[in-house]
Amino acid sequence: MSVQGTVRQFARESRDGSVLLDDGSDVPFSAAAFDAGGLLLLRPGQRVRLERDAAGEVTLVTIVTFPGVG
Repeated sequence: MSVQGTVRQFARESRDGSVLLDDGSDVPFSAAAFDAGGLLLLRPGQRVRLERDAAGEVTLVTIVTFPGVG
């Protein structure tokens, strides 16, 4: 499942962070999800797309204008 939101926080050293979804939910993402998107950096306020698995775990973080992976 794909959703969009705004980067709330991103830790450059650990490569994890969280995204504020349009419904107000704060969704954390792991370094593995960040790395899967091939990104180098995220900034607070940046618009992103999250891919989530059936359990709701974030598996991919990409910039909204990038095509989906897979």
